[in-house]
Amino acid sequence: MPKISAPTIAAHRAQTRERILDAVAALTRVQGIDEISMTEVAAEAGITRTALYNYFPDKPALLLAFTERVTSGFVERYRRELAGDASAADRLDAFIRFQLDGLAEHPHPAAGELGASLGPDAYQALADHVAPMHALLDEILRAGVAAGEFAPVPVEPVARLILAMVGAQRVPLQRGETTPHEAHRLVAGFTLRALRQGDTAAPPLT
Repeated sequence: MPKISAPTIAAHRAQTRERILDAVAALTRVQGIDEISMTEVAAEAGITRTALYNYFPDKPALLLAFTERVTSGFVERYRRELAGDASAADRLDAFIRFQLDGLAEHPHPAAGELGASLGPDAYQALADHVAPMHALLDEILRAGVAAGEFAPVPVEPVARLILAMVGAQRVPLQRGETTPHEAHRLVAGFTLRALRQGDTAAPPLT
């Protein structure tokens, strides 16, 4: 067991929790998140498996915490790196690029597959964790429509289509059949062309 280097037990627990999530991040760079075992996470974090269970009672709890961390990091990166006066097109381009970077860095199964392994309760919790990211995409699309950059598309269905196109690059990225740059050029290029040349008689915003 590592020595307590933090000034308080609470700080030590917080440090250990971050080290556990760092271990998950490191492992996802070499194998799918669904393939990672609690034993592997404990070993990577430098703690015992028993100690790991003191922080996360099971793998779904661990994956939910990791997903929350990744999602928060995504939103923070988006807000930090993109200028406040950026156009909706630039914001959408960055959103897609950051999403693909995340897929390449932390491979994970499709939502349906992950939901099957987590169970319905944990899957709903997972959906709640990623809701801020989905809200951000909706916000970008609505701003683009309001500014006249995008055709008057139904925002929520179009947002789902964009996320589906991003998700379709998951396996090619994992297999090395494409790169984040190539995937970004394909998805962002197609999406922006569709939004700019879309049917102006499309249904109203939902």
